[in-house]
Amino acid sequence: MKVIDALGVACPGPVVAAKKELEEGKKEGFQILVDNQIAVDNLRKFASSQNCEFAYTRLEEKKYEVHIVPTDKTKLSSAKMEEEQPQEVKPAGQGTVVVLCSNKMGEGDEALGKILIKGYIYALTQLEELPKTVLMYNSGVFLACEGSESLEDLKTLEKNGVEILACGTCLNHYQMQSKLAVGNVTNMYEIAQKMAGATKVIRP
Repeated sequence: MKVIDALGVACPGPVVAAKKELEEGKKEGFQILVDNQIAVDNLRKFASSQNCEFAYTRLEEKKYEVHIVPTDKTKLSSAKMEEEQPQEVKPAGQGTVVVLCSNKMGEGDEALGKILIKGYIYALTQLEELPKTVLMYNSGVFLACEGSESLEDLKTLEKNGVEILACGTCLNHYQMQSKLAVGNVTNMYEIAQKMAGATKVIRP
């Protein structure tokens, strides 16, 4: 049985790893190592949503061994087909706009907020249907600039057809106009236009 080492991996990494392993279509299941009870609970919910058997063992204070095994009710990925199919690029959504107005997520501890926004942007790359546009303004523009821990994830979104737009006024205010590393510069009129024309606006 395959063992996935997700020790020290932040949310939603362990669930994404489990999802990818399940999509391989192997019926024997797998083990995944995590370092906190919340990760165990998240994997339990994921396993339940996929009709998989679930069990775990606490090996040490910060080490848990989770077992996930598909059942007859589990819908395995087409990856189990004998002929390997080429991976299709995920299509961008037709009307969903994600608005990132800060380089952190939520109020409270700033360090935690930055961890959360990094995890959120990574989670966007794993969605079945990607958003059409990601808008960034105020300190949110830092996420698209050199040194951002979310650059690779934003580049992945852009590569898969997601429009990435950063407010030019905000870049100028923070003197980051020369540091933009992904996406294009936009203005407040276009931001208002994109949000008004969206079928859904998500602001984490």
